[in-house]
Amino acid sequence: MKVSFTQKEFSRLLELVHLGLYVTGARPDDPATMAERYAAIAQKTFGLAELFGCAHLVESDVNGQFFPNEKLTEGKAREELDGFIDDVFWTELACRLAARDLRSEIGGTKALEALSEADESRLDAIEDTYWREFETHGVDHLVVLRGGQG
Repeated sequence: MKVSFTQKEFSRLLELVHLGLYVTGARPDDPATMAERYAAIAQKTFGLAELFGCAHLVESDVNGQFFPNEKLTEGKAREELDGFIDDVFWTELACRLAARDLRSEIGGTKALEALSEADESRLDAIEDTYWREFETHGVDHLVVLRGGQG
């Protein structure tokens, strides 16, 4: 099979590899943090950068391991990553707080995986309340009470 990429397409592919690796816990400046499952394909892709006119986006360490450089990790890739992190943060915060509050309302022994339709509706309502609060005030009104609930 023969695959062909323009320089622009391959630079976008490198961005995708970088973003995917970041999500799995890899850090651009430390190839040792790359998940073993993805290391070979990432190295192969980064290693082809020069062939596709994208050598300026990749560097190698003293061991010959490739990693994305700042030209790849900053700019649009950074914007996308920051947006992803922001979305995950707010979604997890609203969902986890709502689940906590619902468990408190219905009793901590009932599994959230087996909620009634009414409980699901209540969970959605609690999440909506948190979403409205966070959209308006961010974390400005968020308070952690150590050792107890408010």
